[in-house]
Amino acid sequence: MVPHPEDCGSDTTMITPDEPLNTSILTILYLGDVFFAVSGALTAARYRMDVLGFLLVGTITGIGGGTVRDLLLGRTVWWTQDPTELILCLAASLVTFFFIPGDMARRKGMLWADAAGLSVFGVVGCSIAIQFESPFVIAVFMGMVTATGGGVIRDVLTNTQPIIMCGQPYATVALLGSLSYASLRCLGAPEIAAQTIACVSAFALRASAI
Repeated sequence: MVPHPEDCGSDTTMITPDEPLNTSILTILYLGDVFFAVSGALTAARYRMDVLGFLLVGTITGIGGGTVRDLLLGRTVWWTQDPTELILCLAASLVTFFFIPGDMARRKGMLWADAAGLSVFGVVGCSIAIQFESPFVIAVFMGMVTATGGGVIRDVLTNTQPIIMCGQPYATVALLGSLSYASLRCLGAPEIAAQTIACVSAFALRASAI
């Protein structure tokens, strides 16, 4: 299992899948929800959707990747037991509806919000899979699924070419964040340090393509 003290030399104590997420992971999970919800809402703005369209696309973008991850892991879908995620996505989408920027700023805003969400969700997904006692490869893969799933669903809903297929580093960014986090934890790095390094490196790679 990853990370496991016997296997990786980590001093981390393995927790059971049913235990609550730790504070740092919850914090970046909520940040990722907001970032992806904003990216979804800004995409809805391009198609001049009404407020319900903003709420739908924004919220599904925010919770989509995590929902797919939890279903694949056979885990209770997190937002069904912690409505904070749903509330944050709805609020972020609604705020975006009332403060829509101009066309150019809207496009750039969507890309930057998506980049921020992508960089943190890779870590979140990998961490949750590790907590679920998944093997290393599965944990890294679940980080990628969490990071890219919401954006893919957003693009499909709005009939937009999926950004993951646009020839820019996207899935690679998710892989970098997830793999970096899993590797650092396996090597015994402190939780906060592993999260920070993985998120920053993933964001820097994605930002270089915007």
